Amino acid sequence: MTTKLENFIDTMNKMGEQRIPFLFIIDYEMNMPVILPLDETAKAGVFFSVRKLRNFKKSVSERNSLHFTKNPVDFSTYLEAFETVMKQIRLGNTFLLNLTFPTGIETNRSLRNIFEESDAPYRLLYRDGFVLFSPECFVRILEGVITSYPMKGTIDASIPGAAGIIGSDKKENAEHATIVDLIRNDLSMVANQVEVKKYRYLEEVVAHDKTLLQVSSEISGILPEDYRSNLGTIICRLLPAGSISGAPKPSTLKIIRKVESYQRGYYTGVFGVFDGTSLDSAVMIRYIERLDGKLIYKSGGGITMNSEAHKEYQELIDKVYVPIH
Repeated sequence: MTTKLENFIDTMNKMGEQRIPFLFIIDYEMNMPVILPLDETAKAGVFFSVRKLRNFKKSVSERNSLHFTKNPVDFSTYLEAFETVMKQIRLGNTFLLNLTFPTGIETNRSLRNIFEESDAPYRLLYRDGFVLFSPECFVRILEGVITSYPMKGTIDASIPGAAGIIGSDKKENAEHATIVDLIRNDLSMVANQVEVKKYRYLEEVVAHDKTLLQVSSEISGILPEDYRSNLGTIICRLLPAGSISGAPKPSTLKIIRKVESYQRGYYTGVFGVFDGTSLDSAVMIRYIERLDGKLIYKSGGGITMNSEAHKEYQELIDKVYVPIH
């Protein structure tokens, strides 16, 4: 008996081979994958913006100023999970783990409003159940070349000398190097001639309350000639994304399941669009979910041997924002 994931991969492979445009969504645990022909997405209540490709017309008119409050988990709860992760690091079971928590939020914007007003290269609104506005590409596939742009390292741009601080931070350097190495190894499972094209460059991410600097790299490789008929196989082979799990991936995933006190669901999964020729996809971060009538924002950050609990806790809070100006 085939599983839902196996059916999903088979469908994605066939649609890729036939060059049928589609949208795909894969949750973190890969238990609830979704694939829709691109021309059926809006009718299904799924709206997207992937760089210049979108399936909606903006309906938001001029509004009142944004109201946005966040109620993060208390530091003592975070510290307990953090110390468990640090113990696992000292035991050698992981050397980088992305620890995440849910934060309750209140806002005067609906999920549809947030979706339409947010400024981000990758946006998704799923049936008024969740919205995301991700700055992070997962992979792009164009003319047989697969490219990934992992993000690791965040700092408040208003801090004097922020670019220099994050550029020279030993913890951030080590964390980014680990993720680049992990993504390079992941891409090598599906592609040849994998190489780091650009290492540790800064990008600005503008939030409603501050501007953040995030560190990215560019890694690419050459896919086999029949890659379009294996799009589902390729994408799922790379999951979960290294930037939101950690390294080494298998043992780190086990620790995450034990230490995180909630279900990630679609958060930190991936979504993307195949337009019949090329594929573009994003890591599902900067994510708000409607749960039991309340809004939950899920966020986190990478923990290494050099991590400091208060700084990591603050990063988790800093990532709770909407990019509405």
